[in-house]
Amino acid sequence: MDTLVKHPVTTFFHVALVEDQDEICKSWSRIINSFADFKCVCTCSSGEEALQLVPAARPDAVLMDIRLPGMSGIECTAKLKELLPRTPVIILTALDDDKLIFCALEAGADGYLLKRTKPADLRSALIDVLEGGAPMTSAIARRVVRSFRKTSGDQQGTASLSPREVEVLELLSRGLSNKEIADQLQLSVETVRSYLKNVYEKLHVRSRTEAAMQYTSSKHPNSL
Repeated sequence: MDTLVKHPVTTFFHVALVEDQDEICKSWSRIINSFADFKCVCTCSSGEEALQLVPAARPDAVLMDIRLPGMSGIECTAKLKELLPRTPVIILTALDDDKLIFCALEAGADGYLLKRTKPADLRSALIDVLEGGAPMTSAIARRVVRSFRKTSGDQQGTASLSPREVEVLELLSRGLSNKEIADQLQLSVETVRSYLKNVYEKLHVRSRTEAAMQYTSSKHPNSL
């Protein structure tokens, strides 16, 4: 398990925010700064501005809106990933359109949250993504998990998931965190992560995002 390492200079994890609506940007910035261990160090109102400012700010994570003037958040995510391949990007949007979800994941997004996400859940998502997870709002996760479950029955080269692995993913689809899943199944958090790791290995992927995209592209090659 990767160890979450704090920023070497301060006690804060640095977050960049890309959001074109000024009031929403200020609101999310205040929320981030209200967390004891996070600080919003960069705000951008467009994808073009983000490509100029975010790399220099060297954030630990990026929150990205999809609907931006000019360059879309999806395109900006793809370009930022080329510049900062190790920096996780979480889509933060009011939209839960299936096509946009998978386009964002294909572009390299590490998580997908709706703007109605509660502040406490946002903080948990930031911690999760910094630990190597792929946080998603429960409604989004449910769609991804359905892809996993369908993949388990696919005979075209993917291995079947065990009942326990499907059970873990089913709980994940209900919006439960790894800790909540562990509590409900009376397992350790590390064991839950181990089950998820086994799923990735069986599907020959490295993350939830890649697994979802592999299934989507194989079953619906024209969906994107």
